[in-house]
Amino acid sequence: MRLAVRLFALALVWTQCAGVLAAEYRASSYVFGTLARLTVLDADLGRAQRAAAGVFREFDRMHRDLHAWQPGELMALNEAIARGEKDIATTAEIAGLIEETSRLSERSGGLFDPAIGKLVALWSFHLDDPGGPLPGSSEIARIVRAHPRMANLTVRGVTVSSSNPAVRLDFGGYAKGYALDRAAAILREGGVANALVDVGGNILALGRHGDAPWRIGLEDPRATPGGAELLGTLELADGEAIGTSGDYRRYYIVGGKRYAHIIDPRSGYPATGTRSVTVVVAPRPGSGALSDAASKPLFIAGPLGWREAADKLGITQALLVDNEGQLQITPELARRLQGRDVEAQRRIGLTGKR
Repeated sequence: MRLAVRLFALALVWTQCAGVLAAEYRASSYVFGTLARLTVLDADLGRAQRAAAGVFREFDRMHRDLHAWQPGELMALNEAIARGEKDIATTAEIAGLIEETSRLSERSGGLFDPAIGKLVALWSFHLDDPGGPLPGSSEIARIVRAHPRMANLTVRGVTVSSSNPAVRLDFGGYAKGYALDRAAAILREGGVANALVDVGGNILALGRHGDAPWRIGLEDPRATPGGAELLGTLELADGEAIGTSGDYRRYYIVGGKRYAHIIDPRSGYPATGTRSVTVVVAPRPGSGALSDAASKPLFIAGPLGWREAADKLGITQALLVDNEGQLQITPELARRLQGRDVEAQRRIGLTGKR
């Protein structure tokens, strides 16, 4: 996993925007184990470049400080917890993340729980290139019996204590959305009003794309490699965020069975029954972080329980694709989603363009 910020792609596209030529500046970097992409629409190219550089510097810092498996602040905290230490000093940022993710974990009924880092490692999803052999059932059961959870942690200021040495924090299911919020703040502080931030498929929109809203596509989780199959397209409002969890981004196959990186804390095994879940969060403080975290409980709850999981987290716009490729969608999102063609519209229950 690269730590230095590298801009892998750069493009300029001139767009007529409200009578003014605006430069569309694009840059990308590999961070958090995924590709982060930024598109800025601004008449001042220098301002766009400076703001983008600030965003990727922040992503690089977050990658170092919040990495659960490489030397840094979070790894140091995890090692101290494993040793049974109490009153462990950490950073204000990590203390705040623990408090916020603890609240989300409680609301999700424990389906979202960053305390299960030991299970993540057991299934090798802490590696850049995860794969078999599969962990033994006895070792999985041992960690599940230890019941590591966010409720084991107590935060006082910047001091953390854990009542359970089995806790190992891994913010991988939250950090990409948190990064969206940090990027939005940096862009706004830099005077950028119109931008689209994409961190591994978690997306946040700022402003508009010229005279129209930003439009994004929802990827088909079984799209042909290299293809461009979409479930539909969606226009995003200023400050709106979208998060997707799928079994097609980080997974491996052993004995013909797919093992994806989203682990059910109750069983200790990767969740099954779902190909992907997408949630949309209305503009609000922390919309990016919520969109990232909320997609995991819905994915784990699966086709029979995802609506209840969404209700617990206040999510009204969501779409689930089950193992058979069938779509389930909330009415609020169905009214907005534009199908790729007539067949796509039929599958998601739309009878015409909305």
